[in-house]
Amino acid sequence: MMLNIADFDPITLEEMDKAAALRTRIDRKYIVDSFTAGKLVESLSSCAALEIDGKRSFNYRSVYFDSPDFASYRSAAHRRRRRYKIRSRSYLDTGICKLEVKLRSGAKKNTKKRFDYALDRSRVITDEGRSFIESAVGDLEIPTRLEPVLTTQYERSTLVNLNSSAKLTCDENLVCEDWEGNQISLDYFVFETKSDGPPSSFDRLLWENKVRPIRISKFCTGLAALHPELPSNKWHRTLNRYFFS
Repeated sequence: MMLNIADFDPITLEEMDKAAALRTRIDRKYIVDSFTAGKLVESLSSCAALEIDGKRSFNYRSVYFDSPDFASYRSAAHRRRRRYKIRSRSYLDTGICKLEVKLRSGAKKNTKKRFDYALDRSRVITDEGRSFIESAVGDLEIPTRLEPVLTTQYERSTLVNLNSSAKLTCDENLVCEDWEGNQISLDYFVFETKSDGPPSSFDRLLWENKVRPIRISKFCTGLAALHPELPSNKWHRTLNRYFFS
């Protein structure tokens, strides 16, 4: 199901980044069925939809990198206060690719750092990419070997509250594929709110409709669903309810 966002005012990528870049932010994630997702989006007001070249839904591909012993995954599974994720993100409709480091601080805030990357190098860490990663993580240790362990692909629409800096991303048709070619998909929307701290208007609307935040990480939950031998207690409820139901 495609969300009906045609009636929202358009906002360009440059305008959105100026109004709501939110490189350091609080993220809250929700899993929403198609009927509820459509009803919620139709009830929104004072919002604009990201539009590029007349399109409002965009194809994303992310390649996540980790060490052979899954050091990055395990740091999330064991809830280390300071941790990071490394991925390349390809915007398939525009041919743009970024190498990204997402840092988690002890204050439960996420900081995302980005580096321009070549699309045809999205599955490798170049020497230049390695230097960027080392600079981005500061005093955190980086494994010597970083290899692609999971690829995710999905479609994303983005809404911005024009009265605040809050954003809502709406992802659908999520497919996760591991390094061996095994796949799993999710037949729900993944909504993610992004704000500079307190719950946003998007969060409050979701709560009013009895949709609560849930633990999900495309990287970690997808990898755990495909490889149950990995520690996954943190995502146990999400896996059983949405991936293994």
